[in-house]
Amino acid sequence: MTEYALEVENLRKTFGDHVAVDDVSLTLRPGGSLAIVGESGSGKTTTARMLVGLERPDSGRIRVAGRDRSGAARGRATRLARAREIQMVFQDPYLSLDPRVTVAACVEEPLRLHFAMTSAERRARRDELLARVGLGEREADALPRRLSGGQRQRVAIARALATEPKVLILDEATAALDVSIQAQILDLLAEIRRDTGVAYVFVTHNLALVRHVADDVLVLYRGRVAESGPARDVLAAPEHPYTRLLLHSLPHRGWDPARIAADRRALATATRERPPAPTSEKRSVTS
Repeated sequence: MTEYALEVENLRKTFGDHVAVDDVSLTLRPGGSLAIVGESGSGKTTTARMLVGLERPDSGRIRVAGRDRSGAARGRATRLARAREIQMVFQDPYLSLDPRVTVAACVEEPLRLHFAMTSAERRARRDELLARVGLGEREADALPRRLSGGQRQRVAIARALATEPKVLILDEATAALDVSIQAQILDLLAEIRRDTGVAYVFVTHNLALVRHVADDVLVLYRGRVAESGPARDVLAAPEHPYTRLLLHSLPHRGWDPARIAADRRALATATRERPPAPTSEKRSVTS
């Protein structure tokens, strides 16, 4: 058995003259949890899209369970095999669900694509997945528009789990939900991880969330790794000024938005002519 569920080496992606991701590396153990953190434009979503296969890297290597998936998938069988390995849950579940299809049909679709099952077996597995995320017969018969935002996100998670992935990527998956529903979804994800051993990659701008969901954290700034390591260490004693800026930006006693804005301008000026100095060599980012 391979040591890592996910290995990424020197990933790079450009769009025209813009370098979106530059020299990003990470590893994730089976059942581990890694948060990729950064503000808009940091490269975190582009990285996630490359991991799941929605974007092709210009260079670098991606392996899942030891199998290389950096190049283009050739043939339907290869595409399906890759889809089974990594699944993604997006920020807005309504946009990722077909509004014309019931919840039951939505969850059954990946079962039909990836497994040789009878109709009865698919229905049984569908009901098991929905129960796993706290949904029942009433929700199964509904269209997505009839569900709340939290229920739709539960459907998206059930559908992603249907392929029995080794890695589940959650791209701001709780950002569109209110605080109480966020807590419910995070508790659900923790339970699923504990019971199934699936590894998580959380893509987020919210360092407060990282404290509760991630074993390890990787901070991206302008497409490069600014800092990485165990979440408890990075959050307790950040070494890069950008990580400190993100932490100071969280509302707290004595919070000073004007000071934060000034620090942000100073950091941008200091790094305009040179890339951020990474501190990742001082800490392991293996989850």
